[in-house]
Amino acid sequence: MLTGPPGAGKTTVGTLLAESLAVGFRDTDADVEAVAGTTVAEIFFDKGEPAFRELEREAVAVALREHDGVLAVGGGAVLDEQTRAALRESGSPVVLLEVGISDAATRVGFNRDRPLLLGNPRQQWQKLLAARLPVYVEVATHRVVTDGRTPAEVVDEVVQALGVTR
Repeated sequence: MLTGPPGAGKTTVGTLLAESLAVGFRDTDADVEAVAGTTVAEIFFDKGEPAFRELEREAVAVALREHDGVLAVGGGAVLDEQTRAALRESGSPVVLLEVGISDAATRVGFNRDRPLLLGNPRQQWQKLLAARLPVYVEVATHRVVTDGRTPAEVVDEVVQALGVTR
């Protein structure tokens, strides 16, 4: 499983990692959108963060039951205690993809599709990371820094950290 803040590369690295390991890839944000029939941003705007977090909690639980490949877990999913417990109980490794604000800004552009970054995106991202980092570290079995690296380089380090062969 991959976790981390917005811009860490969960989807990009996850897709490449799954290809590298010849397994499936799944993203819980995409699962939430499929169930809701709308985008994550629209869920936030129309129904609020609590409604999104409920959908997210269920998406992670379903993915943990059904999926045995690479799973990208939405950046805020770890805020939920039930989700953290499910991640720990799954027995699967959880890789925290770490990123600094400079690289995150370049990757996601802090655009309007990131509802938690509205207003002053850089300041919001820094507050978000400060609040989430202890929880990311709590669930992570491995940590990989992504700053200044290509997705392929990150995948290589994740593979090495997990001790898997391709």
